[in-house]
Order: sequence, then structure tokens, then C-alpha cells
Amino acid sequence: MEISKQKAIIEAILFAAGREVKINELMAVLELSSDEIIERINLMNIDYAKEDRGIEILKIEDGYQLTTKKEMYEYLYPIFDKRSKPNLSQAAMETLSIIAYNPKITKAEIEAIRGVNSDGTIYKLLEYELIENIGKADLPGRPAMYSTTNNFLKMFGISNLDELPELPKYKIDENEQIVLDELLKETK
Repeated sequence: MEISKQKAIIEAILFAAGREVKINELMAVLELSSDEIIERINLMNIDYAKEDRGIEILKIEDGYQLTTKKEMYEYLYPIFDKRSKPNLSQAAMETLSIIAYNPKITKAEIEAIRGVNSDGTIYKLLEYELIENIGKADLPGRPAMYSTTNNFLKMFGISNLDELPELPKYKIDENEQIVLDELLKETK
């Protein structure tokens, strides 16, 4: 089968699915290796960029989804976005970043980092499907552990958590407080 036909099939599958399609699903349909699928998708994204198209293929962990380019949002919003979007508060962003940098974290650990109760924030993030309960910790009371979802990756435009920016290094003094002077020197 020609490469152009393979690219057309991938495009049709991604368009019709309207969701993230795992690479192994594409491999099964096209009878190609993962490297060949990745190569076809990279070629398609190059074509989309070259032709200044309004779509792109976004990699999400071990899958791909056909999406509109971020630059097109202002044109799509008046027509399609009548639903409520996640409106993330400062508390939600703090909690979400703690979970993103600490997969398999419990509510008690989140609250220890933030210093405040996080029940409502965690509930909202679960409702928006930005985090998920991934099981129980092997601790007294078997608390739930949380991790980010693929919706989180899509919302922030990253393929996996390895693409998150690196956290700054910090020092802790004898009172177990972060030494800001040292932190500020390193960022200059």
C-alpha cells in the first residue's frame, strides 16, 4: 500500500474516532510497525504545517488525536464553545501542579504541601477529568492516590509528564523553611 493511502487511512481513523487513538490500534489496522506509524504521522504534521492547515495531530502518551490548531480557537469559540469550560482557580492550579509533579499522591500529601484542605479542589479536578483516582496507597486507611489524565495533557498541550518544566532547586534551612535568597540567586 502506498504511503499516501496509509496517511489517508490514518487521517480518516483519527477524524472519525474524535478521540485519542492508541498507536497499537493504528498498527493493527494498517499492519505497520510503530516506527512506520510514527513516521507517517510526522509526515502528515509536516504537510499540515506546510499547507497552513487548521488541524494537527497531537501526540498523547502512546496515542494520537486529530485536533484543531490552538491558533484557530478564536474563530471556533463563537460557533462551538457554548458549553462551560473548566475555570481553574488558583487553588485548583496549585493542586493540579502538585499532582502532575507527584503522580500517585494522596490527598493528605497534597494538603501537607498546600497547608489547606483540598477536598473541594480535588472534587472539581475529578469532575473536569483532569485527574483520576488510580488506586489505593499501601498506607493506614488505604487513602486514594491521584494522577493526571490524558485530558490534562491535552489541555496543556503536552505529550507526557516528562515535558513539564523542571522545578527550581531550593534549600531548606534549620527551621525547615525554603531559603528564598538561594532560590533567587539561582534564577538570575
